Amino acid sequence: MTTLLWGALPYIAFALLVAGLAWRYRYDKYGWTTRSSQIYESRLLNIASPVFHYGILFVLAGHLVGLFVPESWTHAIGVSEHTYHLFSLYGGTFAGALALCGLGLLVHRRRTRAPVFRATTVNDKVMYLFLVSAVVLGMVAKLSHVSGNGYDYRQTIAPWARSLFMLRPDTQLMADAPVLFQVHAVVGMVLIALVPYTRLVHMFSAPVPYLSRPYVVYRTRDPEQLGPRPERRGWERLGG
Repeated sequence: MTTLLWGALPYIAFALLVAGLAWRYRYDKYGWTTRSSQIYESRLLNIASPVFHYGILFVLAGHLVGLFVPESWTHAIGVSEHTYHLFSLYGGTFAGALALCGLGLLVHRRRTRAPVFRATTVNDKVMYLFLVSAVVLGMVAKLSHVSGNGYDYRQTIAPWARSLFMLRPDTQLMADAPVLFQVHAVVGMVLIALVPYTRLVHMFSAPVPYLSRPYVVYRTRDPEQLGPRPERRGWERLGG
């Protein structure tokens, strides 16, 4: 089981991610979107969407720093373990809470706005389930080790994550990690595998400009232009 979870599952998740992206781009290029529901309701979406996106961006940034910046690097620039722990604790909790607030508003919107609810698929529900679970488990795991310098995941989980890129996964490192961190890691890997098959695929379209781009605005046509155009005899001048 240790080999399966921490030696094979990461590569399976990555293979499903790459294969799913390739398949989606090849056969569903025009479906590579968030399937926006702004046309049904925009007031709540204008609040929930930025809150979620900025929160999840901070969460991802924290994971990248925590997993791939070795402890020796932070020590070299004068950051003590206690300082790092406090920054990780408060910064990670804030980012997770921000993402959860956005997710809560998005789920509330889908449950209480009938047109949006009717447009919600089983795929969306599964995506929300794993997304919420990953964020909640990460926060619970972090907050369950707050005394002293907390759990030093940079001695176990971070080296394991880096060993995956060396194609020599050190599975025993994860086997020694607390259970909550292990469950969080498994849910996270499943979520990575699901990304290409859900609306989350849009993160690979333009992740940086997406944060500042304007919303897609839906407008009705001029009432005078509604309905079929009147028939006209003869040629119609172009460019008029």
